[in-house]
Amino acid sequence: MTVRTIGAAQFKQHCLALLDSVGPEGLVITKHGKPVAKLIPVGTGSADLLGALAGKLHITGDILTTGLSWHAES
Repeated sequence: MTVRTIGAAQFKQHCLALLDSVGPEGLVITKHGKPVAKLIPVGTGSADLLGALAGKLHITGDILTTGLSWHAES
């Protein structure tokens, strides 16, 4: 899936129609060819990522230490 891109001026002219037709991949809005914003439908944001890696990652060792020993008073 490729994310569609649209210039800010064109987005302004067709805003209401674009709101009705935006797909789950969203729509990138550009100014002078540089991306400035992304329009995504409600419910397809980062909340969908929660739990996406459940059961796919395995923690090995102590995650609360760097493994280096140091002395704060020396």
